[in-house]
Amino acid sequence: MTTEDIILTDQVETFYEKNVTAFGNSAKVDAPKKYIGRRAYVIILKE
Repeated sequence: MTTEDIILTDQVETFYEKNVTAFGNSAKVDAPKKYIGRRAYVIILKE
């Protein structure tokens, strides 16, 4: 892992912040229904 900036080379449609929530024995991040089936990046930040 480095301290360099992240550079996205894909075209980004939107960017938003959400909290990861518990979901049974796992976790999830909610997203609007209009993005079902779309590819997404999830970046977990250090606290």
